[in-house]
Amino acid sequence: MLLSHSRSPYKPRYVIKSKTSMIKKCKMKKLLWSWIILFNIHVNGMMMEFDEMEWFTVFNGTKVFQTQNDVFSEAKFPMVGLTLIQSAAAKGAVCLDGSLPGYHLHRGFGSGANNWLVQLEGGGWCDTIRNCVYRKTTRRGSSSYMEKEIPFTGILSDKAADNPDFYNWNRVKVRYCDGGSFSGDSENKAAQLQFRGKRIWLAAMEDLMVKGMRQAKQALLSGCSAGGLAVILRCDDFGKLFPPSTRVKCLSDAGFFLDAIDVSGGRSLRRLYAGVVKLQNLQTNLPQYCVNRLNPTSCFFPQNLINQVKTPLFILNAAYDSWQIQESLAPKSADPSGSWNDCRLNYAKCSASQIQFLQGFRTRMVNLVKGFAMPSKNGVFLNSCFAHCQTERHDTWFAQNSPAIKNKGIAVAVGDWYFERGGAKLIDCAYPCDKTCHNLVFRR
Repeated sequence: MLLSHSRSPYKPRYVIKSKTSMIKKCKMKKLLWSWIILFNIHVNGMMMEFDEMEWFTVFNGTKVFQTQNDVFSEAKFPMVGLTLIQSAAAKGAVCLDGSLPGYHLHRGFGSGANNWLVQLEGGGWCDTIRNCVYRKTTRRGSSSYMEKEIPFTGILSDKAADNPDFYNWNRVKVRYCDGGSFSGDSENKAAQLQFRGKRIWLAAMEDLMVKGMRQAKQALLSGCSAGGLAVILRCDDFGKLFPPSTRVKCLSDAGFFLDAIDVSGGRSLRRLYAGVVKLQNLQTNLPQYCVNRLNPTSCFFPQNLINQVKTPLFILNAAYDSWQIQESLAPKSADPSGSWNDCRLNYAKCSASQIQFLQGFRTRMVNLVKGFAMPSKNGVFLNSCFAHCQTERHDTWFAQNSPAIKNKGIAVAVGDWYFERGGAKLIDCAYPCDKTCHNLVFRR
């Protein structure tokens, strides 16, 4: 993955030593990724994920990029090993290919030794047999392909300077390998596919409870993208694991996927979700309060779920969510003429009418969270940025130039909400008023 870190009026945390050497160093890697991306899109028909694209962050008009390995090695983030859940197989809690699921655990210390933060990994969905068969040959469907260790950054960082409220907690990242946001419990024997996301969730929680989470004084379930959707679906299940004396809350980052009309007048994301729900037979595991009044596909959309979640929940989302623009609002399938090609990759190239369309999307998102935000237990941070997932990146989570609303950054807002310090309902003004955004820009 090619990451970017923007220059700003502040001293940059990471700098590129030489643009020429950077290009030489990345040339072969970029070429390889280009072939992989083309294979994924044109052969397998899978939706492209951000970690398979070349992208930049734009801040105050400046953009730079760096390889993932360079960023992590310079920053000296902790590399945390993969733990496979050995008891999972007997419970039928397996990845798409039947391999064991896993997680990464970095132990807490000091005052945070009895507090737990559990992060659910994201990474899209597979909605057809063909896509899921391909997916099980990747880390998104098999632990055989998962990294043996990963860096803990952003909300998972162990440094107070980067993660002031949660740095010394027990921090866990549960790997995502079921293709259905930790919700399925079925199989397709003919295709040799296991849709066991709900069992993986249960097996991971049981394993963590044995390892000390049972004694948690405070607990937070978080997740990004498909993991953010999983947080909403599993939030009350998480709350029920603990006694009333434990402070338990949930944080969904970039998981507020709207049932939106795309540029052709259709509903691209609804078609995708309908495929996931049908393929994995999710209707039996979706919240009963929703399926009693709506069709199962509608109950995979957060807008139909959030107002019924009893456990305190925080919604963090970019109002112009980059993934939703590319794959829900203006996917290539809805834009055969290619009139949205430039806009969908770079907001600065959008026409006035295209910006107006995106403003309508933001307005709908704002209206859908207003009712949710009214109870004191819930929190909202809805910034007018072209971004996706802001808790896992150190530059957007807690840095000198991190995105902010009313001078309050994301990490501070989440901390204020979790610890009930106040000021946790923040909705930004419309684009282009926010000058703190780290907007994502993609290259073809």
